[in-house]
Amino acid sequence: MKDLDKAITRHSPSKGAGSPDIWGIYEPDTGSIQYICACPKTKAAALIDVVWNFDPKSFATDTRSMDQVLELAEQHGLKIEWVLDTHPHADHLMASSQLKARVDAPNAIGAKVRDIAALWRDLYNTPDAFDPDADFDHLFEDGETFKLGELDVRVMLSPGHTLGSITYVCGDAAFVHDTLMMPDAGTSRCDFPGGSADELWTSIQNILALPDDTRLFIGHDYGAPGRDTPAWEATVAEHKEANKHVKTGTNKEDYIETREARDATLDLPDRMLAALQINLRAGRLPEAEDDGHSYLKMPVNKF
Repeated sequence: MKDLDKAITRHSPSKGAGSPDIWGIYEPDTGSIQYICACPKTKAAALIDVVWNFDPKSFATDTRSMDQVLELAEQHGLKIEWVLDTHPHADHLMASSQLKARVDAPNAIGAKVRDIAALWRDLYNTPDAFDPDADFDHLFEDGETFKLGELDVRVMLSPGHTLGSITYVCGDAAFVHDTLMMPDAGTSRCDFPGGSADELWTSIQNILALPDDTRLFIGHDYGAPGRDTPAWEATVAEHKEANKHVKTGTNKEDYIETREARDATLDLPDRMLAALQINLRAGRLPEAEDDGHSYLKMPVNKF
C-alpha cells in the first residue's frame, strides 16, 4: 500500500509561547487533511475541516475519519472547544454537525457562506434550501478574533477557491485550506462557481505576507512528481522560495494564466454535487422523507 492510500497522522509541536500544537490527519480517499489545533498549556482545542466519509458510488456514509480525529484528541487529553471549517467543501462531506453533537462544542465557518448558499440555491433550483445561520453557531467575519485557551486566533477572508473561504491564523500557524498546495504542487483550483484566480492570487499574497516562520497547513495533498507520500506543512519562507506557482518574483498575470489553463483541464470532483447540498447544511442531510431516508437533488447538464 502506498502512503497516499493510508490514513496518516503527524504532530507539528508547539514552538513555544503563543504557538499551538498541531496534529494533521490525512484522509486518503479525498486527499484531505483534517486538523487538531490545541493550546499546549490549557489543552483547549479546535477541530478543523474534519471529514464525514462518503462513497460516491453507493452514497453510503461512515464516520471512520471523525472517529479517528476524536480518538486522537482523547489520547492527548484535549478539550474540544470549537468545530471549525474553512469553507463548504466540494470534495468531501463535512463532519461539522455530527462533531458538534458529539463533543458539545459550537460549530463555525465564514460569514460569506451566506453568499455561497444563495449561489447554490440557484444552481440546485431549491429557493428554500440552506440556512447557514441556523446550521452554524457562529459565522466569522474577516478580521474577527477569538481565544483558544491562551492562544489568539484571527480570521482572514481568503476567497478564490470559493467566494467565502477563510484562513484561521493561530500564533505561528495558519490553516490556509484550498489556497496553497505544497510548494512542489503549487496552488488550488478556483474554477468552481464563485471562484476566481484573481481573488485567489490576492488571498495567497496576504497569506505569504505573514511572518516567514509561520507554519502553513494546507487543505489537500495528492503527492507530486517524485513524491508519493502525503505532505501538508511548509513555512511561508519555503513557499516564497519554492512554490511552483507563486514563489517570489512570480507575475500576477502569469499566475492567472497558468491557474486558469490548468483548471480548464480538471473534472468536477466526484463528490461535489452531493457534498455542497450537505455541507451548506453544515454536514447535515436533508430531512428524511416518509420512508425514513434522505434524498439529494442533482442538476443534469448544468455543469
